[in-house]
Amino acid sequence: MKYMKLGSKPDAFQTDGSNIRFVATELATDIVISIGDVKFYLHKFPLLSKSSRLQRLVASSSEEKSDEVDISDIPGGPSAFEICAKFCYGMIVTLNAYNVLAARCAAEYLEMFETIDKGNLIYKIDVFLTSSVFRTWKDSIIVLQSTKSLLPWCENLKVINHCIDSIATKASIDPSEVEWSYTYNRRKLPSENGIDSHWNGVRKQPVVPNDWWVEDLCELEVDLYKRVIMAIKAKGRIPAVVIGEALRAYAYRRLLGSLEDAVSNGVDCTKRRAALDAILFLLPTEEGSVSCGFLLKLLRAACLLEPGESHRSDLIKRIGTHLDGASVSDLLIPVNADENSVYNIDLIMAIVDEFMSQNSDNGKAKFQDEDEIVEVENVSVSVTPVRSASKLAVAKLIDGYLAEIAKDPNLPLPKLMALAEIVSSLPRPTHDGLYRAIDMYLKEHPSLSKSEKKKLCGLMDCKQLSQDACMHAVQNERLPLRVVVQVLFFEQVRASVASAGGDPKAELPSTVRSLLPRENGNSIGSSRSAATTTTEEECGVPTSSDINSLRSMRLANNSGGSERSSGSSDMNKNGDDKSASGKAKGMLMPKKILSKLWSGKTNAGENSSSDTSESPGSVNPDEAKSTQSRITRHSAS
Repeated sequence: MKYMKLGSKPDAFQTDGSNIRFVATELATDIVISIGDVKFYLHKFPLLSKSSRLQRLVASSSEEKSDEVDISDIPGGPSAFEICAKFCYGMIVTLNAYNVLAARCAAEYLEMFETIDKGNLIYKIDVFLTSSVFRTWKDSIIVLQSTKSLLPWCENLKVINHCIDSIATKASIDPSEVEWSYTYNRRKLPSENGIDSHWNGVRKQPVVPNDWWVEDLCELEVDLYKRVIMAIKAKGRIPAVVIGEALRAYAYRRLLGSLEDAVSNGVDCTKRRAALDAILFLLPTEEGSVSCGFLLKLLRAACLLEPGESHRSDLIKRIGTHLDGASVSDLLIPVNADENSVYNIDLIMAIVDEFMSQNSDNGKAKFQDEDEIVEVENVSVSVTPVRSASKLAVAKLIDGYLAEIAKDPNLPLPKLMALAEIVSSLPRPTHDGLYRAIDMYLKEHPSLSKSEKKKLCGLMDCKQLSQDACMHAVQNERLPLRVVVQVLFFEQVRASVASAGGDPKAELPSTVRSLLPRENGNSIGSSRSAATTTTEEECGVPTSSDINSLRSMRLANNSGGSERSSGSSDMNKNGDDKSASGKAKGMLMPKKILSKLWSGKTNAGENSSSDTSESPGSVNPDEAKSTQSRITRHSAS
């Protein structure tokens, strides 16, 4: 903190009672300065020799035969006038970052210019601001914070612009030139705690991160913060990712903290709305500057504060571009209190629609120049794997989201299926995630009809279930019997392939070969019709006793299978090929039962719903929770 002392005489002002009366004791007073309830009993000559405004006011009061002058509208109030009065008397005045701006505005109000007296207060304060305050990071922020109570004087004096430019300039310098002493919202360095770090007897120079200034600016109010960030961006020296980190820190400080409690308790959220507007306005457009999780948190805040559809639509478009970077917990956005559902599924569907439209392969550019064609082909080689990885990530993300929202007892089946259908074209290594979501929904909605269960199970492809998921599905009494038949059938096909050796398709019947998945992971046909390729005249219909015997045989032929009974949620997906082959060989079924399974048609009743079976937990592991607050500062370079 920088200080400035003016004058040399001892302080002659005294405080008298609750009315705070300041009295000059050297001579009899001949003027009273009134500022609200505070009165100053002073002499005319020291004041009039340095203030043009007081000269006019005293002349007017003399004509009215009054010795009192009212200046209640002086900026900074009594404390600022006291500084000016002490300066007029030649007394010691201490200026610092907390009071210098109020004194400057009061001096401007009193018109203490150089034309009245050389070396007047305005001149001295301007020198102090330029040579000291604006050169210091901490003092510049303190002065900028003090401008709020001194408007519009600060704007007219251009002090706010000078503060903002000073802060933006210091934030934009190379971090190697920054000293930690610039900042004040930080933890102490080891050297400051008496613990010096040495390496071979040489002290290490502490590394200053690129975002060293982020926490300090969080102290500013929204309007000032917005102007500072705009000035920093205008300098063009700070990477977009650092700007994004600054906005994230400010959002957690001014917007996201306890937002839901504030909204639910009816607290005035005007400041939070202003913070949201400013953050959305300042968001950098560069790729990777802000995370998808942060954008989803802003969208969640926008839904709670309801600032308007424009904010939501802009965020939805941007989130759709980076949806592969989100987590399931980020997507769990609650709905308004007046709705029955727990989560805002329509919002997520809009985001997924945006992702699908941005990642569609519609339209191909045509080029005539061979060099250009070669160049585009080279680029496509590197872009395609990224796009495929993005689609895989989004498919896994939505599968996990479906499993979470399926726990909502008020979730209607058409809404769940609509979201699943949007991403049905995305590639998936397995359909285990869909199976987990289906099982969760069946568990929470035991009153579904047969047709509804059939539609729900039609979302997954039994041919693309992993072996562990198939084992769980076979023992799952919540699934329709038809689905269990299909799972058993494709497990038998898989076992036949594993035991055949060489080219398995050449040694299997054509009916079975047509049902095998292709090499690219896409199945030929659909599991919903796969088991109905043969007619009832050619194959018998499996009965409930056949299914129960197959389940028993399945458990008996798989060592340890009895331990994986209903309620098991831990399935080992990382077994080696030998163990998998051994399991497969033990799954061969009698020819009579297998021929019945090929028909896939049964009139047997549906299995009764039960809560004894849980979805395999390893099919879709829980997403990691997002950090809600900034604990430590790290380099954002």
